[in-house]
Amino acid sequence: MQEETSSSTEQPEVSTTTSAQQPESTTSNHKSKQRRMWPAVLLVVVCFFAAFGGSLIATEIGSSNDSVTNFASTKNDGNLVASKDEQNLSTLVQKVSPSVVSIVTQVTSSYGQVGQAAGTGMVISKDGYIMTNRHVIHDASGGTATVIMSSGKTYKNVKIVGTDPLNDVAFLKIDGVKNLTPIPIGDSKTVRVGQSVVAIGNALGQYQNTVTTGIISGLGRPVVAESDGGDGSDAENLSDLLQTDAAINEGNSGGPLLNMSGQVIGMDTAIAADAQSIGFAIPIGATKGEIEQLIKTGKVMRAYIGVQYVAITPEVKTQYDLPVDAGDYVMSQSGASVQSGSPADKAGIRNHDILLKVNGETIGAGKSVSTLIGEFKPGDTIQLTILRSGKHITKTITLGRYT
Repeated sequence: MQEETSSSTEQPEVSTTTSAQQPESTTSNHKSKQRRMWPAVLLVVVCFFAAFGGSLIATEIGSSNDSVTNFASTKNDGNLVASKDEQNLSTLVQKVSPSVVSIVTQVTSSYGQVGQAAGTGMVISKDGYIMTNRHVIHDASGGTATVIMSSGKTYKNVKIVGTDPLNDVAFLKIDGVKNLTPIPIGDSKTVRVGQSVVAIGNALGQYQNTVTTGIISGLGRPVVAESDGGDGSDAENLSDLLQTDAAINEGNSGGPLLNMSGQVIGMDTAIAADAQSIGFAIPIGATKGEIEQLIKTGKVMRAYIGVQYVAITPEVKTQYDLPVDAGDYVMSQSGASVQSGSPADKAGIRNHDILLKVNGETIGAGKSVSTLIGEFKPGDTIQLTILRSGKHITKTITLGRYT
């Protein structure tokens, strides 16, 4: 601003000094020339304003036309201009959608009324194995379901081959297929709070392959889950769940929760009935051993070690005066905390041991001993690191089959 002020005060001074220094004859002569130049000056001025006015009129007309008729053409359609994030999400959805299916079952109510229930599932093998929530197929008449692919192709009378006895997981099998697209399975051990995620499912049982996005908003959540409108008889105590704010609706159960690489990190399983934008998913690691065993043998088998425990939280640490901030504390409010004759019992695990690691993987939020063991099959051998009386001890355990 100081430079502009200086410039404006100097200009009048130059003009005045120049005019005062001219002789009168020169001044008179100059006036004469000015009179002769008036027609030319007027012509130039008229032309200037004519051109300016024409330009202004043209601008106004163009502006007016634009406001009325400037409809986007296919060539410059803004919907076709995608950001990098949008392109990545679109590619992810296109890649994964063939692996996400809708599941419809016939159910009979306690009053004898026949109706339908709907959920979602994931293709886990080329030859037709489907994974979903146990509560999706729990009341299915005849032990079968209808599976609808993203393409619209429908398979009826799909057999339910088994369920997880400890988790809300079930498996179906489409016979006679060899070229389905299995969904990519990721690693739930490395999931972090704030991580972007995508949920895909049969929302409300009507809108197949609905896509929602959000973040991981919590790890290691315990939930008591039951069917919507149920009487509580089907309630399940689920633990170690992933919490997300990606919209999960009725019908999404059994569908995938994906990372931004299109890998499954969880299976959508529950929503908070008294809150918005709070959904829960079973960590995919808890099902890996079962998936591998099922594809190999055709049977659903769950690995276990046979302990009862509580996850160590700040409250639990204070209550039991524990020396660590994370891990699983072997204890039981009722009954034995270590099942007699179980793999843990045979390996010498005791009441009040603190379980710290499974095969070197630290136990913590979203990674309970049960979830980490879920990555293995019955008969596999693991190294379990425990803390007992201030000493770190490693126990070798051969996993059993839960029956």
